[in-house]
Amino acid sequence: MPNVFSRLLAERGWLLTDGATGTNLFNMGLMSGDAPEMWNFEEPEKIRTLYRGAVEAGSDLFLTNSFGGNASRLKLHAQDHRVREINRAAAELGREVADRAGRTVIVAGSMGPTGEIMAPMGTLTHARAVEMFHEQAEGLKEGGADILWVETISAAEEFSAASEAARLAGMPWCGTMSFDTAGRTMMGLTSADMVTMVGKLAHPPLAFGANCGVGASDLLRTVLGFAAQGPDLPIIAKGNAGIPKFHDGHIHYDGTPALMAEYACLARDCGASVIGGCCGTTPDHLRAMRAALDTRPTGDRPTLDAITAALGGFSSASDGTDAADRAAAAERSAGRRRRRG
Repeated sequence: MPNVFSRLLAERGWLLTDGATGTNLFNMGLMSGDAPEMWNFEEPEKIRTLYRGAVEAGSDLFLTNSFGGNASRLKLHAQDHRVREINRAAAELGREVADRAGRTVIVAGSMGPTGEIMAPMGTLTHARAVEMFHEQAEGLKEGGADILWVETISAAEEFSAASEAARLAGMPWCGTMSFDTAGRTMMGLTSADMVTMVGKLAHPPLAFGANCGVGASDLLRTVLGFAAQGPDLPIIAKGNAGIPKFHDGHIHYDGTPALMAEYACLARDCGASVIGGCCGTTPDHLRAMRAALDTRPTGDRPTLDAITAALGGFSSASDGTDAADRAAAAERSAGRRRRRG
């Protein structure tokens, strides 16, 4: 039987996801350094409010408050013994809100990076990464998540481990990486590399793409990179609401609802069919995005100049896929190997 994500996407042609988790929780009083996941127990009504904000703004899908809900992250707060319980609670609150929405809304179990470096560069083994992601996935499954949502990943090895964990849990999943280093992930992957990697997974995602990163323009350049490879799977675009700026002791994102409406339509024109926001994206942004996607027709694939004219300039000259950039990346990789040797 088709899963709810694939069925709804086939019916609609595109889906609107939610916006930021951290930004909205900080606006509700979460303090820097606190574990957002503990609010599933300490402030459940605020988590329901987070979820309802996306649903009422028109999102077809929202992510659970479980981004840092793996053992490695929770160990920082001495809560690693409660992984399954914490993730189950996050999904249960989401299931409650989705079931009262009056329409089909997908509960996506958020699974962020472990925060550790995968071997051989680091100490995290594939087996341990799979174990951590699997533990989290089982909790989200028990809580009623429709799908798993692996996000903000930098390393191919960690993405692969999450894929295996989803298979072990018997769960469909989606996955995004963050291309925040001159068009590449922190571990050096380009948009083309990700398409190739996803195509080789034994348990592939329902959809793949990019989230977070630098700004909306950079993210859409990455989406164009995905589309140029002709992937078979739907593409996800979940970009930040503009560029973060430090003001009056707080980080603010300069993307207005009008800018994010432009971004949403450009994302669809670039080839994405699952569109949402990441850091800085509030329900006000989502309402504008939904209205634009509902009322504006799909256009031609935009040029890079059209993207920067609408959303602002890129943070780097290249998206990491041109020959000169590949040569520079190879030299950096060789230098790292020499230093390890």
